[in-house]
Amino acid sequence: MSRLMLGKTLERICKAVLLLCLVHFLIMMIFYLDVYTQRFDIFSRFNTRNYSKMHQYFNISKPNGTSLTFLGGEDHFVSSRKLENNLTVTKKPLPMCPDVPQGLVGRLLIEFNSLMTMEKVQRENPDVREGGKYKPSDCITKQRVAIIIPFRHREHHLKFWLHYLHPILRRQKINYGIYIINQNGEGMFNRAKLLNIGYMEVLKDAEYDCFVFSDVDLIPMDDRNLYHCYDQPRHFAIAMDKFGFRITLKGMKVSRPDSKIGKYRMIKHERDKHNEPNPQRFTKIQNTKVTMKQDGINSLKYKLVNVAKYPMYTNITVDIGTPPSRPSRG
Repeated sequence: MSRLMLGKTLERICKAVLLLCLVHFLIMMIFYLDVYTQRFDIFSRFNTRNYSKMHQYFNISKPNGTSLTFLGGEDHFVSSRKLENNLTVTKKPLPMCPDVPQGLVGRLLIEFNSLMTMEKVQRENPDVREGGKYKPSDCITKQRVAIIIPFRHREHHLKFWLHYLHPILRRQKINYGIYIINQNGEGMFNRAKLLNIGYMEVLKDAEYDCFVFSDVDLIPMDDRNLYHCYDQPRHFAIAMDKFGFRITLKGMKVSRPDSKIGKYRMIKHERDKHNEPNPQRFTKIQNTKVTMKQDGINSLKYKLVNVAKYPMYTNITVDIGTPPSRPSRG
């Protein structure tokens, strides 16, 4: 073989070796790139699984716009709303509020000697919404309760009532609203009519399951006296049982709390002018069976003067009109 032939042969061999090395290099690059991609994908899945185990309500949005939420395991998902960055955290469903909450303290020390202001009451209850409404943030209530207070010229008493009752109701996990039914003018104070008006006006504001009628000068002395709805009408203040009822005439029974927790403390005060006891009250009570079908909600007449929502309560001012003249005694 001549030197020329040998040189060409060696040149071909070198080119073949170089080509083989290039092909090998490309194959190796493709292989390593694939392995690297798989490792990154495994690492991402591992992190996602760990995160979903640490945060059992971790949400991942898929490219098609739907989103899935881990609920403590890899095979349990629920739909969730898509948020920014395709990532959202779904809140854990709230439990139902217990019938008897754990945060109750029992017997309370009630005193009226300290200085009380509405600003202080508001600072003490920052989570109460405008209009005196509140609902627990950590559980779902079974009922909504409206608390109705007949009212006139008792601003001093109202401050103490709100000071004590808001914390009590919040500890009881009550979904409630507080309504002050304020009688306008200086005519004869009509507590019963204000209660009926309160019932009618409160239903215009929101849907409630039951109604608690309270005097502004009575404070419960035990927070275990729960302001819930009950199967039968409930008399909360058993230690202040001085009012007559029409309830038994409708075939209902009055339920009461245990005597140990049904005590109330009254704010001492002088009787207001035009709030004197009605001398005909006992006669009216005796005739209740006859008059109750015509005298009450079905014959209620009044004028709504103003509705104002304050931070700690809703004030409903009404004009109840002039009461019928009483027969002269003599």
